[in-house]
Amino acid sequence: MYLMRLGQPGAERPAVRTGDGTVYDLSAITDDIDGAFLAGGGPDRVREALAAGQLTTVDAAGLRIGPPVAKPAAVICIGQNYAAHAAESGAEPPTSPIVFFKHPNTVVGPDDDVLLPPGSEKTDWEVELAVVIGRQARYLASPADALTHVAGYAVSNDVSERAYQLEHSGGQWSKGKCCETFNPLGPWLATPDEVTDPQALGLRSFVNGEPRQDSTTADMIFSVAYLIWHLSQYLVLDPGDIINTGTPQGVALSGRFPYLAADDRVQVEIDGLGQQRQTVVEAKV
Repeated sequence: MYLMRLGQPGAERPAVRTGDGTVYDLSAITDDIDGAFLAGGGPDRVREALAAGQLTTVDAAGLRIGPPVAKPAAVICIGQNYAAHAAESGAEPPTSPIVFFKHPNTVVGPDDDVLLPPGSEKTDWEVELAVVIGRQARYLASPADALTHVAGYAVSNDVSERAYQLEHSGGQWSKGKCCETFNPLGPWLATPDEVTDPQALGLRSFVNGEPRQDSTTADMIFSVAYLIWHLSQYLVLDPGDIINTGTPQGVALSGRFPYLAADDRVQVEIDGLGQQRQTVVEAKV
């Protein structure tokens, strides 16, 4: 099943989409889809209600799609997790995961506008597989234990301002990652039963209809399971936390494509997890 949040920012209502595309209202089960819902058996209650025919349908046509997880406490990102992307960035593939953070308020709906920071000339796209934690993970014994802590998977766009990231950085990347709207997420959170293998998903991006990235999660240097295990050795992963697992080659940083400008249209997609479509808009000061 596919968990969703529908409605205007700050007023989203929880919903679930089934495999046949029918959307059901979850307001009778929960006020929102957040860490407490994921940790408290919320997805199981949804399955039971669906099986019992207790949910009412929603006409989702025309409704804004919000990010599928409300108010994440942390957005943890992995850098250069595809060897070809590391190469196009001018770096050797990492021997240990590179970790940085995005401010949680960067997370917006999958089709919301991306706001171009004032004076920005190097804003970039990055299609990524996002993993949402459903059960607290701390000091996991091995990667074999990791995937049982996953609530689901989603499409993420780790939008980046490269001058802020690399030229204004002070030695870290987060300045280039934390501008408002810089993490479109969704359209839904696919529960693990919908994803046979998180390391066998095609992911792609387009700008103004022209292809940019085209790869597969099989090319990750560090797998989803390894990343969750590895992170749990250094920090406690809580329900609702988001992990962006890295992007493949084909970004503007490579020098092969222009950076984003106002009125550009970005599309990112992952097999089975849906599509996002954003318009780039100048931020108002």
